[in-house]
Amino acid sequence: MARLAAIVGPTAVGKSALALQVARAVGGEVVNVDSRLFYRGFDIGTAKPSPADLALAPHHLIDVLEPGERMGLHQFIESATEIIEDIDRRGRLPVLVGGTGQYLWGLLEGWEVPEAPPDEALRKELEEMASSRGGEAVFSLLEEADPAAAERIDSRNVRRVIRAIEVARALGPGAGRGRAAQAPFENLVIGLTMPRSDIYERIDRRIDGMIEAGWLEEVRDLLARGVDPKSPSFAAIGYRELAAHLSGEGPLDEAVATARRASRRLVRQQYGWFPLDDPRIHWLDAADDPEERCIGLIQRWVNDTDGR
Repeated sequence: MARLAAIVGPTAVGKSALALQVARAVGGEVVNVDSRLFYRGFDIGTAKPSPADLALAPHHLIDVLEPGERMGLHQFIESATEIIEDIDRRGRLPVLVGGTGQYLWGLLEGWEVPEAPPDEALRKELEEMASSRGGEAVFSLLEEADPAAAERIDSRNVRRVIRAIEVARALGPGAGRGRAAQAPFENLVIGLTMPRSDIYERIDRRIDGMIEAGWLEEVRDLLARGVDPKSPSFAAIGYRELAAHLSGEGPLDEAVATARRASRRLVRQQYGWFPLDDPRIHWLDAADDPEERCIGLIQRWVNDTDGR
């Protein structure tokens, strides 16, 4: 059975930098589990690792999609599994990193996800409903179509709600998720955290830095290339708001404030996927020089699994 280490936690807490240090220290390769980093051209606003960082260790599942493409959970699990098994066969350690909890646990727990074909007409209809009547109107349709799915999906995540309705209508209620009898990988999950107020301060500094680094110009270039702001890639926090500002729909400071609020909401959602009392996660304080402790945990775990 292949084995892997995973570094999880909320946005802006330092996961990517830690994963890079770990990969270099233990002979590992980084596997991205952040859905925002799949898309080419969406760099500044997603805090994508720099070219210099990418050159320091092999990275996987970054810049693998064009802006109009989608990577559903089924496709992610399939792609990540193939990459992890290849890394393991070469005698290296996959180091997963990201805050997309559904993708991480779906992979580690072996969720059996049906491959329902996309229904573009239904998606368009539901997206228009969300725009005109609000996301709760769409969520009520999911509650009717698949109550079990509605219980585990955040009603504010319109894209996931729409996908769940799509699956339920194509395959029937209850088809959205099964689970393998045995976890497909030996794994060690390490969480990186800090007080919520400190995370929010980091988010504010990060967003200010993104604007200074040219985030608005990045969005302008994407629009000039013909990328539709309704495309899946623009679901990354801040991109649609900046696109709306560029089209004259509001001032820049309002778009930035909306991105800050959305980032705080994302933190709350991520702690829902990665609760601090989850016994599966070894939590480290991001402000307490976690590199040495994290590398030590992983090295001891690797030695223990080698000795079995």
